[in-house]
Amino acid sequence: MFIAKIGFRHKLKIFITHIHGDHVLGLPGLLQTMSLLDMKRPVEIHGPKGVYDFLEAIIKILGFHLTFPVKVQEVGEGIVCKTEEYSVHAVWTEHGVPNLAYALVEKERPGRFYPEKAVSLDVPEGPLWSRLQNGEKIALGDGRVIVPEQVVGPPRPGRKVVYSGDTKPCPSVLELARDADLLIYEATFDDELAERASEGGHSTPSQGAAIAVEANVKKLVLTHISSRYDDGSVLLQQARKIFPSVEVAEDLMELKVLYRD
Repeated sequence: MFIAKIGFRHKLKIFITHIHGDHVLGLPGLLQTMSLLDMKRPVEIHGPKGVYDFLEAIIKILGFHLTFPVKVQEVGEGIVCKTEEYSVHAVWTEHGVPNLAYALVEKERPGRFYPEKAVSLDVPEGPLWSRLQNGEKIALGDGRVIVPEQVVGPPRPGRKVVYSGDTKPCPSVLELARDADLLIYEATFDDELAERASEGGHSTPSQGAAIAVEANVKKLVLTHISSRYDDGSVLLQQARKIFPSVEVAEDLMELKVLYRD
């Protein structure tokens, strides 16, 4: 987070998929680092049942003092977090232990504004146009009332980012990923090891790509790659045979998530 210049002074919400070491053991160090920096802003942690007991035990054993409040919410399926800008939805996946996948869904954006319609209605350019774009009706000097629907198109969806956590291919993740702009999906093993992947509750590149196709995903990023692979080229080739718009995740990778119009 330091290298990426994200820092710790912004609002921080942490979403845990499941209680396996490679998904939770970084959490105590993160919280302790923030305390050493004398952070004060509250931190929210969302995750399946067991997250609260895990944190309580670790903090007690390590004996460190937190300088900020921590709010832990043990969650299941449904909307687990909602703000003015976005909501976070969760579903259970198939991994052998309770495991959640999450979707961050931005609120709808105003519809496209059509200046030519405003001009045809003699609405003067300026603040009145902005008010119409923001969903307000306006009154003109001649007594006419103009409503946004006369000059603005239907609301447009915000961006949708889905993170699968560890999972076998399953209907719940497919539905969660429906029309996502970005799907971050695990591909622990390559296609040749599909049976081993299934036994461990994991997926392969082709399985992730198939979900991306069926769910009408815009971009797929494969993650949770086994250390047996020196690079992700084999997995990338397998996935691209089914779904071209795919990348293998790397530390500090940056992606632009564009709106669908």
